[in-house]
Amino acid sequence: MRIKAGIWVSAYIRRLNAMAVPALVVRRGDGDAGAVFIKLNALDGRVQILRPAASGIAAVEDARRWSPVFREAKPEAEADAYLARQAEFDPDLWVIEVEDKEGRHFLGDEWLPE
Repeated sequence: MRIKAGIWVSAYIRRLNAMAVPALVVRRGDGDAGAVFIKLNALDGRVQILRPAASGIAAVEDARRWSPVFREAKPEAEADAYLARQAEFDPDLWVIEVEDKEGRHFLGDEWLPE
């Protein structure tokens, strides 16, 4: 059984804050089942977005897994436009912005590289 979105977001924000990594919820979605997108801001004008991994991947069944939206970081305006389109499609989604000069997400094994 998967943890509710609101609880997962809260725990992720606390974990990042404990490591002195700035992170905040820039869009609050449905607390029970909203999709969570993570905006990785390297503070150089370029960002990467992590989206929930596609369903059907065996590893996704029990834990949240992530995949990158872009092959390489994009200008922030382009990333924000992508998130706005996603929000039109799914008004229940969450967006968390993580600011780290190295573009780290701190998700450990929950990351599915391209």
